[in-house]
Amino acid sequence: MRNRSSILVSMNKLNKEKQVQVIASLVEGNSIRATVRMTGVAKNTVTNLLIDVGRACEKYHNEIMVNLPCKRIQVDEIWSFCYAKQKNVPEELKGKFGYGDVWTWIAIDPDTKLVPSWMVGGKGSYWAKRFMADLAARMANRIQLTTDAYTAYYEAVWKAFNDDVDYAQLMKSFGPDWNLEGKYSPNTLLAAIPRPMIGCPERKHISTSHIERQNLTVRMQLRRFTRLTNGFSKKIENLNWAVALHFLHYNFCRIHQTLRMTPAMKAGITDHLWEIEDIIKLLS
Repeated sequence: MRNRSSILVSMNKLNKEKQVQVIASLVEGNSIRATVRMTGVAKNTVTNLLIDVGRACEKYHNEIMVNLPCKRIQVDEIWSFCYAKQKNVPEELKGKFGYGDVWTWIAIDPDTKLVPSWMVGGKGSYWAKRFMADLAARMANRIQLTTDAYTAYYEAVWKAFNDDVDYAQLMKSFGPDWNLEGKYSPNTLLAAIPRPMIGCPERKHISTSHIERQNLTVRMQLRRFTRLTNGFSKKIENLNWAVALHFLHYNFCRIHQTLRMTPAMKAGITDHLWEIEDIIKLLS
């Protein structure tokens, strides 16, 4: 009787059709092990393909997402963990990036739904400045920027944009909802106060609703971000490549229900709908 591992497809036998099946499975929110079961491709092969495609996606993103005509941007950061939860990280690894808490910084254009900038990193002033510098370098014009009231944002925005931005924070306060039961029930929003910080942001556009909905999309489409799961990333590099693949697929391959086209098409970055095959072509 043949060993099951000998039936699985290895990397040197992975044709384009199988590559498409693997990538299609991953971008639809399946874990690596689920992808193995669905496609018959070996686990290490799936991981290696994710790494190669993720690198190609990040490279293409950095090349194409420049001189963007965005007018408004919303920014937020989303939590996940790598290797182990923060409380379970071994003493010798505590404080080392890639072990414990990880934050993925995301920017979205609410008009085109384009994600022009993202970054897998930590939390704090260093990472906020690094992310804002990347975002500012991709913009062609002055933008209106909205973030939450996280303290590291103001200095990071000022350092990246100086006064060439209309920047506001949306300060939210929450309280418990005594009518909801369960540990993971959301808190009640008590107030959302817009606070202009730099320039003259329009009050009606001071919002974080689109970026918060984007955070939900990330958790739904990237298994590594799902709460209460064992599908978390074991290596920070693999998390980065998975995020790179996700956002390239989101920008170029996924038709937005409201726009009836992809965000990249709406933003004028491409004139056609990408298929998974187009992502695979980035490897060549």
